[in-house]
Amino acid sequence: MAVTLTPAAIDRVVAIRTKEGWQDRWLKLGVRGGGCSGFSYVMDFVEGPAEKDKTFDFDKSVKVCVDAKSYMFLNGVELDFEQDLISTRFIFRNPHADTTCSCGESFSI
Repeated sequence: MAVTLTPAAIDRVVAIRTKEGWQDRWLKLGVRGGGCSGFSYVMDFVEGPAEKDKTFDFDKSVKVCVDAKSYMFLNGVELDFEQDLISTRFIFRNPHADTTCSCGESFSI
């Protein structure tokens, strides 16, 4: 298993990098304790992966890294992006999550 990004997520990452002038930055995914369900997803743009990060390459030169500790919780996750008239958001589809909060930003295992 691995971390995957949908075409919509890839396009959104490219749009953010372009707007901010971060064409060479990596998308870093992680998990931290907290949130209403126990764990929260975190995302950031970084200059490159840390030594022990898991790395993934996608279309349009999108590169993703995940720290080793978070990878235990994110292995198999699919990152998607959704936009409608009310909101825009990234969606984590995590096969390990037993429950997720209504906002989709936290989960429990």
